[in-house]
Amino acid sequence: MKKLIPLKSIYAFVAVAETGSMTEAANVLNVSHSAVSQAIKTLETQLNCTLFDRIGRQVRLNGIGKKYYKKVAPALEEIVAASEEISAPSYDHRLTLNMVNSLALHWWIPQVDQFQQNYPHIDIRISNLPFVFDLSKEGVDVALIHGKKEDWGQYHLEHLGNDNLVLVCSPKLLNTIKNHTNLTTQLLATYPAIYVTNPRRKDDWTIWCEATGHSVPTHHNNLNFAATIQAMQAAITGLGVLVTHHQFIKNDLAAGMLTQIGSPVLNPHKAFYFACAPEKLKLESVLSLRNWLRQAFSEDR
Repeated sequence: MKKLIPLKSIYAFVAVAETGSMTEAANVLNVSHSAVSQAIKTLETQLNCTLFDRIGRQVRLNGIGKKYYKKVAPALEEIVAASEEISAPSYDHRLTLNMVNSLALHWWIPQVDQFQQNYPHIDIRISNLPFVFDLSKEGVDVALIHGKKEDWGQYHLEHLGNDNLVLVCSPKLLNTIKNHTNLTTQLLATYPAIYVTNPRRKDDWTIWCEATGHSVPTHHNNLNFAATIQAMQAAITGLGVLVTHHQFIKNDLAAGMLTQIGSPVLNPHKAFYFACAPEKLKLESVLSLRNWLRQAFSEDR
């Protein structure tokens, strides 16, 4: 059997070739200068040729050294990569979960403690990409979709719950209405309608009004906000009445910060879905998250 080249000599050779200095190579490898010098000497002796031209303190690859470097440097990179892949810790229990910001703030965060009590070994990281996107390219493992099923056809999808629109306002507005007969009509006639103008929310009032038989409030003298969280705060403050999604405000209702007026209206255009790439279903952590989401949405019905 041929005598094998010591791997530490290859490490030293590549480091010296790339830094042009034995001192710098020693710093990179975290060894002494003499250790690098000895490794290079051993390598050249075993190969029976010189690989470097020494010019003062500088060392440069000669013709043979350049040819050798082109062969061994890529091979060393593969060795390092293979070793790191095997020794790297598993991140099967670290998941990136995407949902719209309003859902994260008003539905997910109040329930994080409950999730962690059930699955303390799963590390959930939240992202808030608002539109249709490529889960893999964005590094997202699971998406909690609030939207249309057909937009996510390439993924594994499961229906979690319907999207119910509700009319809400601050409880203090009710104190200004003496007769609660036709309460909804009186509130709409008395207080501004709060609109969310971003494309995902701009039709909420229209859908709710068509289902309840009320006229759609005009934007004149009403309040317009770009984000749902701004509109919700305006409603909590008592600036007007808001049509929004029940999942977004269920905790505010429970805390008495908002009051629901009338019955929920089913949004026929959107629902809540669990979405992931099919291969992600092989991960225990993804299945655990799916099961928890199923349960959480079933409790909201």
